[in-house]
Amino acid sequence: MQSDNKIFDDLAKMLNGVAGTVAGMGREAQENMRDRAKEWAGGLDFVTREEFEAVKQMAANARAEADALASRVAALEAAVKGASKTAAKPAAKTASKATPRKATAKPAVHKAKP
Repeated sequence: MQSDNKIFDDLAKMLNGVAGTVAGMGREAQENMRDRAKEWAGGLDFVTREEFEAVKQMAANARAEADALASRVAALEAAVKGASKTAAKPAAKTASKATPRKATAKPAVHKAKP
């Protein structure tokens, strides 16, 4: 009977050794995969959340400034149009009051050939 127990004891020791080896291989494979994922992600151009939020705020500020400048340009263009219309109206009235002149035909001048 002891021989049977010895076989079971040896088998149990061997299985414990195999289980430990398999567990170690699993941990090693997991570490290798983690390292490869870090290398892959490190090669990409990722940014931190803080950097992203800072750039997002800068873009929002630039957009607000562009909108303000666009409305300012529109106001200036409207002011220029209004000023040109008021300046053009008196000139148009004086031009319509002037009497039109008849076009006179000019005689053709011929140069003598030498």
